[in-house]
Amino acid sequence: MSSPTHSHHPTQQLSFLTRAALPSTSSLASYLFRLMTAKQSNLCLSADVCSTAALLRLAETVGDSICLLKTHADIIDDFGPHTVQGLLEIGRRKKFLIFEDRKFGDIGSTVQKQYIAGPLRIAQWASLINAHIFPGPAIVRALKCAAADSILCLHQSIQTEISAASPGAEEAVAAMDEAPETDLVDGKARRVSARSIVATVTIDMRLESPARPPREEESARAPGREEDGGGGALDDLPGPPLGRGLLLLAEMSSEGSLMTSAYTEQCVALAREHRDFVLGFVAQRALNSEPDDNFVVLTPGVSLPPPSSSASSSSPQTEEGMARGDGLGQQYRTPREVVFERGCDVIIVGRGILKAEDPVQEAERYRKEGWSAYLDRLAGSRPRS
Repeated sequence: MSSPTHSHHPTQQLSFLTRAALPSTSSLASYLFRLMTAKQSNLCLSADVCSTAALLRLAETVGDSICLLKTHADIIDDFGPHTVQGLLEIGRRKKFLIFEDRKFGDIGSTVQKQYIAGPLRIAQWASLINAHIFPGPAIVRALKCAAADSILCLHQSIQTEISAASPGAEEAVAAMDEAPETDLVDGKARRVSARSIVATVTIDMRLESPARPPREEESARAPGREEDGGGGALDDLPGPPLGRGLLLLAEMSSEGSLMTSAYTEQCVALAREHRDFVLGFVAQRALNSEPDDNFVVLTPGVSLPPPSSSASSSSPQTEEGMARGDGLGQQYRTPREVVFERGCDVIIVGRGILKAEDPVQEAERYRKEGWSAYLDRLAGSRPRS
């Protein structure tokens, strides 16, 4: 039986439900932890399809098995309001969050426009986004400010309530709207200063999840999964908070990635400066190291042998001992290696499910494997019977 190879950190032996209640956890991260617990799923599906119909069909059929649906909106040929409306409706019903894999990587003013404007208007519908930090730390500040601004626009009624309590606030925001835009890269004077004040109040007062703090003794099981000791926690889970969150691309699963250890360390340091907005990382191993760290790690490049294969599900190696790949740079590891051995939290699976003869059954197989690896991690090196 293999033992974990990741560096030890207290969060590795804490349940998702316990981590949801830690003081350093943002409302969106807390909701994700509780959602994963209720659904017994740490599976994120990479929905790399090219039409609205295919996307919605996929979300509908495998939505019960996933905690996150990762989209690439820019490859949807007919992307539009009907795409967003359908996706949000299914997400509410099936209870999963939407993660737009945009991989922002430009100066602040540009990523803001890419995030809130254009044909995609990502901030209006995606709970999570991701970004590179090679443009510098201003990219996080810019996206954070744009997220608050976008939420404010989506909740004009809240702005009205604040205006009633604070005369002149609405006029200040309107005046800012009419002022010329300024670049956010250097963090100096910016158009949205008054607007951001209102947005901060809005998020703090009204956009937190209304759920009570989770209790460890509550059931961690989703209804309908008696084989895992099912309970009723999922039905009691409210809708997600309306805040937005960012994942930093700290490591990649592609062969020859140029993301050095120093780059990864910079990602972690920047995340610590913005814990209320940066939920965690896309990486290949756990990155929590300081006492207050409680970042979520999502890991792509996860694959299982075909169900009929005689190969062990715990061994993703080729005969040469190297990680399996797709011939285009992607390298694959199993859920057990990613979650149990490397300490990551969420497995990202795409083609392993999309190309399966029965995607619904295969999604369930990945869900069970990922969750089993998580439970084994909590138990140390003891395998589940």
